[in-house]
Amino acid sequence: MVTRAGDRFGPEGWRVGGAATGATSAARDEARQRASAGEEAVQQAEQRLGAARSWRDEARRAEAEAASALRDNAAVLATTDDAAARVRREAEAATAEVEELRGQLAALREAAAGERRHLAQLEAALPALEAEEDRAAAHRRELDAERHRLEERGVAVAALRSDVEVRATGLADRRSWLQRRLSEVEDRLSGMRDRRARAEAERVELDRRRTALERLAALVGDRLTVLEATLAELRERRRRQSEQTRALGQRLDHLRAERVAGERRLEELRERGLRAGMEAQELALRIEAATEALRRDLDAEPAEALAAPCPPLPEGTPPAARARALERELRLMGPVNPLALEEASSLRERQAFLEDQLDDVKSSRRELAKVIRAVDAEIVDVFVSAFADVAENFTRLFATLFPGGEGRLELTDPGNPLETGIRVRARPSGKNVRSISLLSGGERSLTALAYLFAVFRSRPSPFYILDEVEAALDDVNLHRFLDLIQEFRKEAQLLIVSHQQRTMGIADVLYGVTMAPGGASAVVSERLGAAAG
Repeated sequence: MVTRAGDRFGPEGWRVGGAATGATSAARDEARQRASAGEEAVQQAEQRLGAARSWRDEARRAEAEAASALRDNAAVLATTDDAAARVRREAEAATAEVEELRGQLAALREAAAGERRHLAQLEAALPALEAEEDRAAAHRRELDAERHRLEERGVAVAALRSDVEVRATGLADRRSWLQRRLSEVEDRLSGMRDRRARAEAERVELDRRRTALERLAALVGDRLTVLEATLAELRERRRRQSEQTRALGQRLDHLRAERVAGERRLEELRERGLRAGMEAQELALRIEAATEALRRDLDAEPAEALAAPCPPLPEGTPPAARARALERELRLMGPVNPLALEEASSLRERQAFLEDQLDDVKSSRRELAKVIRAVDAEIVDVFVSAFADVAENFTRLFATLFPGGEGRLELTDPGNPLETGIRVRARPSGKNVRSISLLSGGERSLTALAYLFAVFRSRPSPFYILDEVEAALDDVNLHRFLDLIQEFRKEAQLLIVSHQQRTMGIADVLYGVTMAPGGASAVVSERLGAAAG
C-alpha cells in the first residue's frame, strides 16, 4: 500500500519516502503487480466457479434421469402388491444411497463455502488496488450474482432432493439398475474431474509453449536476415564449386581420352610385339629343326657346319646346275611334311579370324567406355543435385524438430562423388555433441526422422509407410513429430503403424486387428474427422 505522501507499506515494513520519486514509482509498480496478480486470481476463481457450475449441471441432469427412472418405477410398483416387503428392504438401501448423495451435496456445499471464503479474501484485497479497483469491483459483483444464482439453484436442487426422498419409498425391482446408473454417473463425474485437471495442465503447457514460440519467432526473425545473407553466399560458393566441378570433369574427360589413345597405341605395340615374337619363335623353330637335322643327318654341330668349307663343285658344273641336281635328289627323297601348306593356310585363317574378333572387342570396349563415362556423369549430376536438396531440407527440418539446434549433411569425400559417404552432423540446442552415441534414444529417432523426411521432401512420393517410428519419443518430441506429419499429409498419403494414442488421434482412418476369446482375428476400421463426413 502507498499513501499520497509517498510512504509505502510492504512485506519488509514501512518505508517513508514523501520527497523521493523513486520510492513512489516502486510502490506504484508493486501495486500494479499486485493488481495483475489479483486479476489473475479473480480469473482463476471464475474458472473454478465455471467448473463447479458445469459439475452442478451434470449432477442436475443425473438427478433428473434418476427422477424419471423413479417415476417409471412408481408406475411399475403400482401393479406389484406381493413385493411390498422386498420393496421396503430395497427402500432402506435406497435411503442409504440418498444419505450418500447428501454427503456428496454437503461436500459440494463445503467446496462452495471454500470458494466463497476465497472470494471474500479477493474482495478484501481488491480495495487496495488503485487503477484496477473499478474493474475488480465489477468482477466481484458478477461473482456475487453468480453465487446468488448458484445458491438459488442449490435450493432448487435441495427441493428436488426432497422430492427424490419422498419418491424413494417406491423403489422396487429396478433398484439394481438405479445403482448401476449412479455408479456410471459417479464414474463420469470422476472422469470429468480428471479431464478438467488434464485440461488445466494442458492449458498451462500451451501458455508456456506460446511464450516459447513467441520468443522463438523473435529469435528466428533476428536470425533470418543473417541466414539469408549466408544462404546467398553459400549459393555463390556452390555455383563456383559447380563451375570448378565442370572444369575438372572436362579435364578428366580429356585425360580419359588421352588414356584411351595411349591404350590404343599400347595395344598396337603389343600386337607388333606379338607378331615379332611369333616370327622369332618360327625362326627359332626353323633353326632348331635345321640344327636337329644337321646333328641327325651329318652328325655335326652348327658351329662346325658353319666353319666347314663349301663343298667343291665338279669341273664344268655351274652352281645353279648343282642346286638343281640337289633339288632333284630332295624330290627323290620324298616330301617331309605334305600337310605343311594346309596347316599354314589354316593358321593364317585362324589368325585373320582372331584379328577380326580382337578388332570387335576393341570397338566394343571403346563403346562401353563411352557409355560408362556417360553413366558416371549422369550419376554424379543426379547425386550432387539430390544431395544438395536433401542437405538443405535436412537443415530446415532439423531446426524445426530441434528448436535452436543445428544439423547438416556432409560428404566424406567431396572430390569423388561416386565413392563418397555421407556424414550426419547433429547438435541439439544446448549440447556440444561429438558423437552420435551421446544423443538420447529420442534425439537419435528425431535425427533419423529429419533425414528421412528430408529425402521425402526432396524426392516426393505418392505415399509413405512408417512402422512405429515415434516409439522412443517423449511428449514434446512427439508433438513436433505430429506437426511434421500434419504438414506432409497435405502432399501424400501416410500409413503409420503406431501404439501412441496421440498419433491415432490425428488419423483420418484407424485400422486395428482384434480377436474375440476363442474366435478368429478380425480387422476393424474407424473413420475420424474429415474422413467420417
